[in-house]
Amino acid sequence: MIKRNFFIASMLLISSLYSYSQIKALTETGDEVILYEDGKWSYIDNGLNNLEVISTNKKKYKKEASSSFIVKSNKVNVGVWINPKEWKFEKEDSEAAAEYTFTSNDEGIYGMLITEKIEIPIQNLRQAAINNAKSVAPDTKVINQEYRTVNDNEVLMMQLIGTIQGVKFVYYGYYFTSSYGTVQLVTYTSENLFKTREGEMEMFLNGLVGLSK
Repeated sequence: MIKRNFFIASMLLISSLYSYSQIKALTETGDEVILYEDGKWSYIDNGLNNLEVISTNKKKYKKEASSSFIVKSNKVNVGVWINPKEWKFEKEDSEAAAEYTFTSNDEGIYGMLITEKIEIPIQNLRQAAINNAKSVAPDTKVINQEYRTVNDNEVLMMQLIGTIQGVKFVYYGYYFTSSYGTVQLVTYTSENLFKTREGEMEMFLNGLVGLSK
């Protein structure tokens, strides 16, 4: 039951960019909001999403030597190197938001590879991820973010925390956009487990690579 709740919450929180039909609008007081297809709405947090300067981490992140098996996207030219002794994966059907889902062997942490063929500016991708998160977990907030170089690709690292069905989830992801398309590689777990599993989640994320065309 816990695993199923994680999966359902995650597919809601970190969905494909076009899972929600969104329309921007202005209130009478001049605030920007997003209107969703189901009738819900949320403010666009311009102070957080557009004006904040995101720092760049100078460290070069590389895949681990133990990550010896590559899971290749069929949509864009990227892959994820995983340690097959620690992770298992499953290809989702064409209607699912994620192309692949991942599960640690002890089922304590989970992951998703979400791919789109459309190239989207990284700030737009960031804002879409935050707004989609807030549509299902209104208390969602960014707890950490920075630009990183991972296997020679510049990615946005972002950690989000939000409450769904009374459970606090932490999402730790890499967001990447290029002429290949748009990629979200996201891991997630409960807040209490994140404190001890963050290192494993980062090792998994560092398996993200761009492939030669």
